[in-house]
Amino acid sequence: MIEINEEDLRYAASRSSGPGGQHVNKVNTRIMLWFDLERSTQFSASQKARLREKLSTRLDKLGRLRVASQRHRTQRANRQAALARLQVLLEEALKKPTVRIRTRVPGSVVRKRLEDKRQRSVVKRQRAYRPGEEE
Repeated sequence: MIEINEEDLRYAASRSSGPGGQHVNKVNTRIMLWFDLERSTQFSASQKARLREKLSTRLDKLGRLRVASQRHRTQRANRQAALARLQVLLEEALKKPTVRIRTRVPGSVVRKRLEDKRQRSVVKRQRAYRPGEEE
């Protein structure tokens, strides 16, 4: 689990969209969370590069990662949800991809594929109409 420094986070509240009656029109429960990746000291340069690459669509020009939450009816719940989502995003982006080990196709599979192609060729050849040939 990644621990995130509070100094690297900025929060902003705004009005939530969607259903909710009068309540949604008068309270600011939607939370926008910005994580300043460039100024953060908890990640190495290689980790920051990996995060920039994996999360490029979520970063702004200043290198801040944006996460929004408006699922809950309270600011506190939305703040916790946004922070949890940020942690999940960072953890997933920092995971090392598993290296694929190349394997050979078994000879029996190659032989079966070629035999199936030959069979299909024979079937198509037998269907073909040839003028002057009686059945």
